[in-house]
Amino acid sequence: MREASLNFLRTLVNTPSPVGHEVRGQRVWLDYVKQYAEETYSDAYGNCVAVLNKGGSPRLMLAGHADEIAMAVNYITEEGYIYVRKMGGVDPAITKAQRVIIHTRQGPVKGVVGNVAPHLMKEEKDAKAPKIQDLFIDIGVFSRKDAERLVRVGDPITLTDEFDILRGDLVVARAFDNRVGTFAVAETLRLLKEGKVKLNAEICAVSNVQEEVGLLGARQIAYSLKPDIALVVDVTHATDYPTVSKHQHGDVRVGAGPTLTHGGCNHPSVVARLEQIAKAKKIPLQHEAMSSTSGTDTDAIFWTRGGIASALISLPNRYMHSPVEVVSLTDLEKIPELMAGFAAALGPREEFKVKI
Repeated sequence: MREASLNFLRTLVNTPSPVGHEVRGQRVWLDYVKQYAEETYSDAYGNCVAVLNKGGSPRLMLAGHADEIAMAVNYITEEGYIYVRKMGGVDPAITKAQRVIIHTRQGPVKGVVGNVAPHLMKEEKDAKAPKIQDLFIDIGVFSRKDAERLVRVGDPITLTDEFDILRGDLVVARAFDNRVGTFAVAETLRLLKEGKVKLNAEICAVSNVQEEVGLLGARQIAYSLKPDIALVVDVTHATDYPTVSKHQHGDVRVGAGPTLTHGGCNHPSVVARLEQIAKAKKIPLQHEAMSSTSGTDTDAIFWTRGGIASALISLPNRYMHSPVEVVSLTDLEKIPELMAGFAAALGPREEFKVKI
């Protein structure tokens, strides 16, 4: 991966972007993408858009969500300990004994998620997995009054784990879900701009908010943007590690290329075009099946305004919703290549319709 792109990814991932509080991450994204766009803007809730070839047709939306799972301050005890609510799919079992940052209006406050030492739990024969209401945070104070000088109810909380290279092209971080999506759509604009690709379509790269709590930002921006076609980028569960059932979850491997999802919200003609582009560019693809929903912003986008022809492109991700998500940079680089090829191949005012 080119050094400037890797630095952008590192900064994007390391910048806290808790769901509902994505401003800092969105600023990083806009600062990078504006050099490749003719226009950038944000809406009422912080969905951000970068436009290339404004006025072209069809209008192609490339979307990834900016938010990461997080917690929020919910209650402060008389002794100054903080109990939390979860925002998105936080796993309490792996959140215990972690370092955290509470993002307050006065700045970051360090804390740790408390964990009872095993010496004090010997009498418990059947230890149960903790629930979110069992977690408490220690910020190093001794009273509620002292805690309230630093934090208040509603302040978002993220883990402190940051981007690192694991080995080779495998990298680890807490928030690849889904900073890799916003990275990919930004890099697609870069490839199109720097390659001086002649475009028929208007390209709208979107970094949308609040996916982790209901696909909310995608609903907002898809409605107002009115795209003709949408490509959504998210992570998907890699199944190439112990204890994961391939019979149940499919065969998805880190390092074997991005995945295309088939069925449901994924328009068959758009998927077929992506397969054609991948074949022509020798981009390896993996394939996934879905039942009723994809669990991504594609579910919200495809039915907006009577139906938007959409497709989901996913990056294989080990250990999703954990502090140690693992992805391949090579897999990630293939996604902007695929989307740039799709954008360049669109004909004037081209439409995608199911053939009856």
